[in-house]
Amino acid sequence: MENKQKNDSSMRLVKMSSYEAPEITESYNEDWISWGADNDYFGRLIDLDTSSPTNSRCNNGIADMIFGRGIESTNSSVLPDHYVKMKKLLRPREIKKVVIDRKKLGQGALKITYNKSKDKILKVSHFPMETLRASKCDKFGIIKKYFYHPNWKNKKHTDKPKPIPTFGHGLKSQKEELYIIKPYRSGFYYYATPDYQACLQYADLECEVSNYHLSDLKNGLSPSLLLQFNNGVPNEETQRDVEKKVNDKFGGSSNASRAMIAFNDSPETKADIEPIHLPDAHARFQFYSDEAREKIMLGHGIVSPILLGIKDNTGFGNNAEELRTASVLMDNVIIRPFQDEIIFCLEEILEFNGIHQDLYFVTLQPIEFTELDNISTKIRKEQETGEKLSSQSNEDFSEEQGDDMLDQLESFGEVLSDDWDVIHSEVYSEDLSAVRLATIKSSNKSSKEDSDIYKIRYAYMPVRKSPDSRDFCKKMETFTQRSIVFRKEDINMMSFRGVNKDLGHNKQNYSLLKFKGGKNCHHFWELRVYKKKGGKQTDAQDAYENGLKQPNNPSEMEERMIDRADKGAYKSKLKRFFKI
Repeated sequence: MENKQKNDSSMRLVKMSSYEAPEITESYNEDWISWGADNDYFGRLIDLDTSSPTNSRCNNGIADMIFGRGIESTNSSVLPDHYVKMKKLLRPREIKKVVIDRKKLGQGALKITYNKSKDKILKVSHFPMETLRASKCDKFGIIKKYFYHPNWKNKKHTDKPKPIPTFGHGLKSQKEELYIIKPYRSGFYYYATPDYQACLQYADLECEVSNYHLSDLKNGLSPSLLLQFNNGVPNEETQRDVEKKVNDKFGGSSNASRAMIAFNDSPETKADIEPIHLPDAHARFQFYSDEAREKIMLGHGIVSPILLGIKDNTGFGNNAEELRTASVLMDNVIIRPFQDEIIFCLEEILEFNGIHQDLYFVTLQPIEFTELDNISTKIRKEQETGEKLSSQSNEDFSEEQGDDMLDQLESFGEVLSDDWDVIHSEVYSEDLSAVRLATIKSSNKSSKEDSDIYKIRYAYMPVRKSPDSRDFCKKMETFTQRSIVFRKEDINMMSFRGVNKDLGHNKQNYSLLKFKGGKNCHHFWELRVYKKKGGKQTDAQDAYENGLKQPNNPSEMEERMIDRADKGAYKSKLKRFFKI
């Protein structure tokens, strides 16, 4: 009887991985409310923050912007004792931590520690939000406590999470409570999704793309080496031993691939290899990477990547005016709402101790980006710039420097390079002979008043060389003689830093832009328009018609105080150097 060999073949479909949207529902388990799949949604957010470079930079950068240079108060000089208590209670390190949690996790927590009688808060400290789960609310919808566990994902059935009451809901014997900073989110009650929730899948995509490239580097996209053993099929243990030795020899990033090993009964039964090529693999993965990066920044509300130190290939924000616009927009639309929310919570905590302070976060935004002339009150100026305007506070300078800033004035000015020509100068008629136009040696500064080919600067005029001139005016005159000119931003900064404040009302800071050296001053600010060399001859009118914005300056800027009816004197009832 003829033996017929039966050739069996089988085909197996390997299920490739696919993306499944994470579960973010609020689940009713024991006494607490679970958050996400495996009760570990906070953990997922942390993982995506550490594995996605763009997501991580957005979170950290925005958190830095929110915190700025810390918490300050506009009424610190009015209530100095309250200010001291506030500073002791709201420690910068703890506030920075809760700011980071609020941004990355969507909410944050502060631990409130009371004294024995529970009528005073002794300490305010950060509490890690990822370790907390909300209890079920009472019949009035109030969450009166949270449960603490160091690792909810790996919680054992025998573990008993610790309950901690929320602010204002603990018993008198309970000396620790939690203040939860949590914004409202439609569809969620117990927890709040982060503001960038909609772009999390792109953060996941960016993570997977990086993992793919790393795996490609270490192991290759496909096997590049096939070893055929045609002396029979050994047992599993022998096969694993051979595989280990081959991988030790040929694996790793230096070979960029792994070897494929086949065991056959004979050469006639060896495996056939059909190569699979992925067309345009590089372009495809570059698209994935770029798309993920763009969508992540969109989810975070990033106006211009440059604001976070991310290189921008679009060209937006490379221009000084565009960068200023992007910074102002980012500050007002994204940063301020975060700050206002946190400040409201901190002020509520301070109120418990009877501490009354008008808090604000000191901004990181450059003062050059702030429209100082359009800010009417002293308090608003302080909030916008972070500069203390009271004569009682000038912490930016050491005691050795003192209140006299004359030695620092030169750092505010600049000498323009030879690449720029003066095309316009508003010269005071009586002092025409005293004018020496700047010939420019170096300038890397930009102003909100500049355009691509034009610069607007101001010179302190005239050069009188009078022995009766004030020290400030004498110093400024020497700068004019040395061709040093100033941006409007420089002049404003000198004002806020208290330059020449000894001649201000009650020795307070005042606007140098408007009042120069003070009462009876013989000087004014001369506006000069510079054009980059090259091209056709032009004048100021042509410059304004070709896109240069006409400066919006106060009328006092080009006036000598000595020529005014009031000589620039302080008006005790209505008018002040700064309207308050």
